[in-house]
Amino acid sequence: MDKIIVTGCNGQLGRAINKELCTNSNIEIINTDVFQGDGITPLDITNVDAVVNLARKIKPAAIINCAAYTAVDKQESDVDLSYKINAIGPRNLAIAATEVGAKLVHVSTDYVFEGNGTRPYIEFDKTGPVSVYGKTKLAGEELVKQFADKYFIVRTAWLYGDGKNFVKTMLSLSEKMDEISVVMDQQGTPTSAKELAKAICYLFPTDNFGTFHGTCEGSTNWADFTDEIFRIAGKSTKVNHVTTREYLEKNPQAAPRPAYSILENYMLKLTSDYMFADWHDAIEEYLKELL
Repeated sequence: MDKIIVTGCNGQLGRAINKELCTNSNIEIINTDVFQGDGITPLDITNVDAVVNLARKIKPAAIINCAAYTAVDKQESDVDLSYKINAIGPRNLAIAATEVGAKLVHVSTDYVFEGNGTRPYIEFDKTGPVSVYGKTKLAGEELVKQFADKYFIVRTAWLYGDGKNFVKTMLSLSEKMDEISVVMDQQGTPTSAKELAKAICYLFPTDNFGTFHGTCEGSTNWADFTDEIFRIAGKSTKVNHVTTREYLEKNPQAAPRPAYSILENYMLKLTSDYMFADWHDAIEEYLKELL
C-alpha cells in the first residue's frame, strides 16, 4: 500500500484531495497540518527537521503540498512569514521527498505572472510577480526545482471548495444586501478544488514530471462569475459591474491583483489527454452540492 502525505489537509484543496483519494484502497493518506485534530499529524512545513523526520518515518510514495499562506494583502507587510511558508516550506518538502525517493506535488498560483497579458499564459511564458504572495510562490517553485528529483508543480487560480472562498462570500452578501459591486476588468478562470484534486490524482501516479497549469476550461471576470453564481443559486441581488479603480476607491487593498490571469493547461494537453471541466459546469456542480 502506498502512503501519501498531504500537507495543509484542512484547506479547500486538502479536503478535496482526501475525498478524491479516500476511495482508493491501495492508498493510505497521512494528513498533516499546523493545527491538531482527529486523524491529523501536526506538521510545520517551515521546520526542515520536522519535515525530514516525518518523511523518514512514513516513507511516502508521494507528498502533496496543499499548505500555503494565501492572505494576499497581509503578506505585503508580513514578508518573512510569507517566504517561510510559501518558499522555505516547499524547499523542505522537496529535500524530504528526495531523501526518501518520493514524488512531490506542489501547488502554485497564477500570481507568479505579472498579470497584464493578452492571451492565456502557458507554462513556458516568462514569470514576473508583482505582489509578495506572487514572489514567494515563485520562489517556492524555484526551490522545488532545485531540491526535488521528482516533482509536479501545478499552478491554479480562482480556487473554491470546502472552506472560505469567493463563492461563499458572494452568497453570504446576497443574504444581506440588495446589490453589490464586483470588479469586471479582472479576467481569470474559476476553478473548483474538486477538479484540481482530480487532476493532481491523475498526475502523481505518473512519471510525467514538470510544471503544469491546472484550471477549469474557459474564462470570465469576477462580476460575470458572480452573476452566474446568483443565477444558479436563484438569488435576486443585483451585481454592479465596476472597474478595479472604482472598487479600490471604496475598498483599498494592499496587494495588486492581476488584471489578466487566464492560464492555459498547455502542458497537460501536450503530454496527456486529460481535460478539466468547463468552469460553468464546475460551479453548477459545486452549488448543487452546497445548496
